[in-house]
Amino acid sequence: MSPAAVTASRTGDRVGAFSPIRRPQARTGLSASYAVRTVGGMLRLLSASDSRPYRVPWTVDRADERHPHVTNDSDEPLDFVRIFRSDGHTEHWGQVLPEETVEICLCGVSLSSVTVTIAWYRWSTDEEYCWRFVM
Repeated sequence: MSPAAVTASRTGDRVGAFSPIRRPQARTGLSASYAVRTVGGMLRLLSASDSRPYRVPWTVDRADERHPHVTNDSDEPLDFVRIFRSDGHTEHWGQVLPEETVEICLCGVSLSSVTVTIAWYRWSTDEEYCWRFVM
């Protein structure tokens, strides 16, 4: 494939087929507005009436700075939970039940510069959330 970025086109909340987006090049006659229109089709405008308050379901116990404990403090299970550290390390936890605690190992990383991102889906929805914390 030529230098084309591949992106998912979205229809409502369902992800459709992957389609290439060509970078505008003077030789092909493609304008910059072609790429903007194509990428813009993936974005969904949110309105204030669409937003619903949702408390972050996680608490972090930092008693052991190298092994913080992360607890699901919500009343619902959290699905497909993933951890991304700023040093590139990734963990897949799967489903985390209410009041369940999971340990993150931060051995061998600089605590002053590491950022931990937790990504999850709310139970029985397709809404994905991310939350970050630092030590």
